[in-house]
Amino acid sequence: MKIDKIDINGKKDSIEVLDKIFASKINKRNISSVIYKTNANLKGRKAKTKQKNEIIGSTSKIYAQKGTGNARHASRKAPIFVGGGVAHGPKGQSNYKIRKLNKSEKKNSIASLISEKNISKNLIIFSDFKNEIKKTKQMSEILNKFNANNSLIILDKVSMKNVLKSARNIPNIKVTDINHFSSLDIIKYQKVIFTESSVKELEKRYE
Repeated sequence: MKIDKIDINGKKDSIEVLDKIFASKINKRNISSVIYKTNANLKGRKAKTKQKNEIIGSTSKIYAQKGTGNARHASRKAPIFVGGGVAHGPKGQSNYKIRKLNKSEKKNSIASLISEKNISKNLIIFSDFKNEIKKTKQMSEILNKFNANNSLIILDKVSMKNVLKSARNIPNIKVTDINHFSSLDIIKYQKVIFTESSVKELEKRYE
């Protein structure tokens, strides 16, 4: 299929793109599964309590086994004492299962989301940025012109070098390359922006 390509001055042209990325069947179930797994894997698993064997202190018996009238106890490290270990508490990262995402799941969810952005007119393809944009103000004006103030910008190597410094401090804008974005990023931002070369790089993964 053909899709519009725009330069920063607003001049339109068209490029040929793969249907399987830009006009694929939108699989809501797959998208939901990928987002759920990605969110689960991003959660911080930092809570950790010490077990009885991790408490530092004396291991001596706190009083005699018999003759005191009290229940028998060993050391103060037991979970029933203040300052002792915690029974069945969280053990940190190892306590949690990492949810696996296979390659086809990731690729299909990205294609579904890009197609959805295309249908809703929230997909923009720019010509490659061949000249450096030095000023944040200049980059901000370009994005304002195309109503792209909340955007994920996915760039090729050359464009990244020419745009990154001017775009990275603009609020609600994420600049990345073709190897470092996810389905979660596409959902998070209203618009998705590619360059012509970054589209071609993405298509290589789907051939």
